[in-house]
Amino acid sequence: MDRHNCDKFVLSGADLVYWHRKREQWRVLAERAPGGATADYLHQVFEPTARAIDGLEKALSTVGLLDETLALDLRRPQDNFGRVWSTAFRAHELSRHEDDGTEAS
Repeated sequence: MDRHNCDKFVLSGADLVYWHRKREQWRVLAERAPGGATADYLHQVFEPTARAIDGLEKALSTVGLLDETLALDLRRPQDNFGRVWSTAFRAHELSRHEDDGTEAS
């Protein structure tokens, strides 16, 4: 989550499934927060990461790997050797995907 302090941090398609789970965990934490201020804080802290996740989805879609990524079964080691694992994008660039005037799908 501290990806904005490291310009060498990259995300691959294989990371998408993990980060989808993390986003859901943060969402549940915010829903269970004792007050609105705490929930807002949790959403604010996770926002840069959420933008990077959205950017990763957009990047994978652009290179034709989104469907393959979403179908990836991380429990199967034979899936670990393919374009989903080896195609990576710099996280700080992914979080700026909305700056180019396009919307994430």
